[in-house]
Amino acid sequence: MDAYCATIKASTHMPQSSKIGLSYGDNGFLGEKLKGSLTNNFEVNQLTKCLKTEKKVRRFKPGVAFSVITTKETKEALTFQKPAFERRRADPKNVAAIILGGGAGTQLFPLTSRRATPAVPVGGCYRLIDIPMSNCINSLINKIFVLTQFNSASLNRHISRTYFGNGINFGDGFVEVLAATQTPGEAGMKWFQGTADAVRKFVWVFEDAKNKDIENVLILSGDHLYRMDYMDFVQNHIDRNADITVSCVPVGDSRASDYGLMKIDNMGRVAQFAEKPKGADLKAMQVDTTLFGLSQQDAIKSPYIASMGVYVFKKDVLLQLLSWRYPTSNDFGSEIIPSAVKENNVQAYLFRDYWEDIGTIKSFYDANLALAEEDPKFEFYDPKTPFFTSPRFLPPTKIEKCRIVDAIISHGCFLRESSVEHSIVGERSRLDYGVELKDTLMMGADYYQTESEIASLLAEGKVPIGIGRNTKVRNCIIDKNAKIGKDVVIMNKDGVEEADRRTDGFYIRSGITIIMEKAVIKDGTVI
Repeated sequence: MDAYCATIKASTHMPQSSKIGLSYGDNGFLGEKLKGSLTNNFEVNQLTKCLKTEKKVRRFKPGVAFSVITTKETKEALTFQKPAFERRRADPKNVAAIILGGGAGTQLFPLTSRRATPAVPVGGCYRLIDIPMSNCINSLINKIFVLTQFNSASLNRHISRTYFGNGINFGDGFVEVLAATQTPGEAGMKWFQGTADAVRKFVWVFEDAKNKDIENVLILSGDHLYRMDYMDFVQNHIDRNADITVSCVPVGDSRASDYGLMKIDNMGRVAQFAEKPKGADLKAMQVDTTLFGLSQQDAIKSPYIASMGVYVFKKDVLLQLLSWRYPTSNDFGSEIIPSAVKENNVQAYLFRDYWEDIGTIKSFYDANLALAEEDPKFEFYDPKTPFFTSPRFLPPTKIEKCRIVDAIISHGCFLRESSVEHSIVGERSRLDYGVELKDTLMMGADYYQTESEIASLLAEGKVPIGIGRNTKVRNCIIDKNAKIGKDVVIMNKDGVEEADRRTDGFYIRSGITIIMEKAVIKDGTVI
């Protein structure tokens, strides 16, 4: 019986990929030519022919003998050479993340009247900054910069309480808050002019010795709700040898004009980028999203590809673009990315999980209440990728004879004979007898008032923190430490869309009533 031995060593490779075939990733190899000589050249040729097909090549496992064939006349072996090209693994030690602390937060006003956008409470006990911070931690990225400017006191306080100690170990990494500051020179006298300008003003941090090994830089927003493994994103960036990779999602007509929209070629490269187009320019950015794996029905609903505002740059490319190529461009979405598409290898990374931009009152309200649904599209709880926040060491919530339907009740609350439906009740909240909450986000309180303090305030005709007896609340956001008296009705029964009633302690945005932080709503008030 004539036979030969084909031996495949670990990381095998053959230089002429066109003759042998090509496979990519862990289950394949890049191959070239066969070394060695065998007596029967015809059978050698037959063996090499069978290796030509892509299907055959993909079956090879590095370090495993694929077939062994012996001969009486000779004992020879075919050996694949070590590959010249191997898949380069993304290393989280070589990645830094920059989280943008947001601008003035006008679209989330009045929730941002005293706090930065990333410090706005979400989901009952979290802050928006916890989303990108937790995604970084779960992705093993431990070099994190947070850029802040507006109303940053509460954000700085939350970061220091949550991520400095408290069992979160960054090893040789760090979390650094980089606050907007003025420096010598005319340009240095200005505050951050945009997302790109904010990063530009701190490019010097990459010159530090501790950051010398950074190869790729993530740019993240602080007002999104999603769970993402950033290292999958970075790996895709490295695999394509991209200068910039933009994470993107399909979106529909109603919100397309709120985002930067892209057209992508068949190789995944961004061919065109338009920031928040309107009218005819918007229609021109429609694409067939079935090419990205959407069903025909979903593609009709979502005919646009929108940037998530989440990017990964090669560090050298980022520094070159900000310092030399476009030194006066202030924004990534409207200036840097559209210009870079023409000159650099800008790739798209299609994110296929839940993502929500909660930069407006309406989207913020809807995204929060969606968490309370019976089968939510997004949950903060996941045993493998938890979301972190400040430990508050609060007691369990106490509930007395209440009716609760599709709701989230946070830590340390007191609910007495109340009804809570499709609502979120934040930490340390107090709901007195007969309170009814429906379609309401209540952010809770920063501190407790004792029973004696509450009784004393009520005796004096004042209003304690929380919601008083027999109060009815619908379609509302109640900010922190609000004081709502008894027999109050908050329903916006007239359907007002916009109203500014600061002196009365509330605003109305998109038909949603917002009770301001520390506001006092007196007994018997009707809104």
